[in-house]
Amino acid sequence: MSFKKSDLNYSDYSWITLSGDDPKISGKPDSTLFSRHEGYEMLYMIDKVLEHRNLTSVASGQKVESIIRTELPSTTRSQENVFNFVNKNW
Repeated sequence: MSFKKSDLNYSDYSWITLSGDDPKISGKPDSTLFSRHEGYEMLYMIDKVLEHRNLTSVASGQKVESIIRTELPSTTRSQENVFNFVNKNW
């Protein structure tokens, strides 16, 4: 499944990419800093969690979005730590 921009519950994301940034982030979550307010990063993280949990519904993706937006501590910054937090707090 590829979670889409139109599937997101929140609408306050930034969708601006800087030169050199690829909006189609790939690979596994790593030590790269994650921004919960950057739309492309949110879509990437939602897809990674859904893939890991073998889920395909929009509702499951929205649950990931909600966990990140409402429960994720501000001190949890790397992609890997965000990924682990979401899966631990599912």
